[in-house]
Amino acid sequence: MATYANYLTHKILLEAGVPGPVIQFVPGDAPTLVKQCTDHKEFAGLHFTGSTHVFKGLFKQIANNVDLYKSYPRVVGETGGKNFHMIHKSADLRETVIQSIRSAFEYSGQKCSALSRAYVPRSMWEAGWGDVMKTEVEKLKVGPCEDFKNFVGPVINEASYDKITGIIAEAKEAGGEILVGGTGDKSKGYFVNPTVIVTKDPKSVSMAKEIFGPVLTVFVYEDDEWEATCKLVDSTTQYALTGSIFAADRSVVVKAQQLLRNAAGNFYINDKSTGAVVGQQPFGGGRASGTNDKSGSASIFQRFTSPRSIKENFIGVAGALYPSNA
Repeated sequence: MATYANYLTHKILLEAGVPGPVIQFVPGDAPTLVKQCTDHKEFAGLHFTGSTHVFKGLFKQIANNVDLYKSYPRVVGETGGKNFHMIHKSADLRETVIQSIRSAFEYSGQKCSALSRAYVPRSMWEAGWGDVMKTEVEKLKVGPCEDFKNFVGPVINEASYDKITGIIAEAKEAGGEILVGGTGDKSKGYFVNPTVIVTKDPKSVSMAKEIFGPVLTVFVYEDDEWEATCKLVDSTTQYALTGSIFAADRSVVVKAQQLLRNAAGNFYINDKSTGAVVGQQPFGGGRASGTNDKSGSASIFQRFTSPRSIKENFIGVAGALYPSNA
């Protein structure tokens, strides 16, 4: 589908009048095609969206070829995430549950910005946050995307299915409690049921490792430790793509913005960690999540241009000496 979508986009651009040599559609084996580009002396730039592992490999490949190139290539990357919802006791319980479900399970969690870890205060948990979450997730239908009644579709392939279910199993073995889901079926497609894991270890495998599937891990923290928990959010993973703070107390929002300023390139207040629309909201993250060049904004275009300064003189000079030489 991605290849076909790119083909249609290319056709539209050509019909709109973009010259053929400016943008080209070249489908094929990605490593082979990319190597043809990065091994060429005219190679000038890379704009990549994909896995952290692949981007690091491309970065190394480009660096190793730097003596070959006529210029220094511009490298832009948007990669993985381990996105969070930091929930304060002043937030609305049901609102945080619904926002978390949408963020974690839309597109089967196969969005770089999808929610993967939630931090819930003890008082809210004891007030039934987990019960509401379980009830609402059990309402979600899982099945083929052609049926719009299905909220959760399949994951992309068998390798992804095996990875996701393997991490769920690993989390269970390490003491994680399956609140809902935890199962899957690959007999007719690769369907992983939306899964919520409750952990007592804030740095457990499902809290720290990127999953890219419909799996949400919840850590319950003590109400009076929310600032320390913000610092925990910031230090648990190498990623810094998206994250949210939920709080009705404005002073908490302000403080969280400070404590989590390096934890997410796209930071949301009382909204889920997904939803950036190109042309409306710039998107990107730092650390292992990418170069944070904010796709969807005007600034990213400057990364792929080479500015030139022009000076023209209109007054001749009478001699080589300056006034200071007199």
